[in-house]
Amino acid sequence: MKTPAYVGAVLGLAALIVLAVRADLAAMLRVLSSGGLALLWLIPYRALFFILYAIGWSALLRPNDPAHRAGLGYMFWATIVRDAVDRMLPVASVGGSLVGVRILHWRGIPGAAAAASVIIEILLTLVALYLFTALGLMLLAQYGGAGHDYRRVLIAFVLSLPVPVVTAILLKNGSILKRLQALIHSWAGAGAIFKGTGSLDREIRASLGRPPALLIAGGLQFVALLSGAFEIWFALRLFDHPVSPGAALMLESMTQAVRHLAFVVPAGLGVQEAGLVLFGHIIGVSGDMALAVGLVKRMREIAWGVPTLVSWQWLEGRRLRRA
Repeated sequence: MKTPAYVGAVLGLAALIVLAVRADLAAMLRVLSSGGLALLWLIPYRALFFILYAIGWSALLRPNDPAHRAGLGYMFWATIVRDAVDRMLPVASVGGSLVGVRILHWRGIPGAAAAASVIIEILLTLVALYLFTALGLMLLAQYGGAGHDYRRVLIAFVLSLPVPVVTAILLKNGSILKRLQALIHSWAGAGAIFKGTGSLDREIRASLGRPPALLIAGGLQFVALLSGAFEIWFALRLFDHPVSPGAALMLESMTQAVRHLAFVVPAGLGVQEAGLVLFGHIIGVSGDMALAVGLVKRMREIAWGVPTLVSWQWLEGRRLRRA
C-alpha cells in the first residue's frame, strides 16, 4: 500500500497548494486569529469522538475478553493510536487497523479475535458513514446544493452503496475467507496461516451473529460522526460567521464523504480542505473561512496525534528492549 499512499500524498499536497495559492492567506490568518484561544476547546472536545468509538469497539470485543484485560482506558488509547496512524502516516488508511490488532495482542487478546473486531468495526464504520452521507445529501438539497457537485457526490454514493452490504453478506457466509483459505491451502498446505484464516473466519461470523453488540458499536460510531459537526459550528461561530446546526452537519458530512472516497490520500491532505471550500460555498462560507476551519481541524489532529504516536513508539521500544 506504500505506492498508492505516496501517490495520494503527492496529489493531496498538490491540491492543497492550489487551494493555498488561490486563497487570500492573509485573510485566512485574520479569520483564524479572530477565533482566539477559545478554539483550543476543540482539542479536549475530540475526546468525545474517541470514547464513543472505544466503547463500541469494547462491545465487539467483550465476548473474547471476559477478564477485561483490555479495559476502557486501554481501548481509548488504542482508538487514538489507530486514528493517529491513519491520519498522520502514509498508510492509505489501513495501517491503523493493523496497529490496532497488534496493540490488542499486547493485552493477550487472541490474534483472530482482535482482527475480527477490527474488521467488523471497519464494516460498521462504512455503514455509519453511508447513513451520515445520506443525511448530509438531504440537507445539501435543502440548502440549494442540487447542482453538478451534488449530482457527482450522489452518483458516487449510489454506485458505492452496495459495498458494505455485499461485504457483510460475504463475511457472514464465509465466502471471502473460505476462498482465501482454499487458496492458501493449495499453495502452502494446512499450516499455521491456513489455520489462522479459519479462526478469523469463525470469529468474524460469530461477531456478525451478535446483533446487540453490532447495534451498540454502529450506533455509537454514527453519534461520533455527528459530533464532528460541532467543531465546524463552534469554529464558524468564533469566526463571527454563525451557521445553523443543520448547515454545520451538512458541511461535516460532505467533507467526510469526500475524504473517505479519497482514502488513499494520507490524512485526506488537500481533500478535506477542498471539501470544506466546495460545500462551504453553498452555505455562504468564503474560501478563506473554510480553509481556516480546515486548519483548525488539522491543528486538532496534530495536538492529539503527535503525543499519541510518541507514546505508541515509546511502548514499542520498551517491548523491543525487553525481548
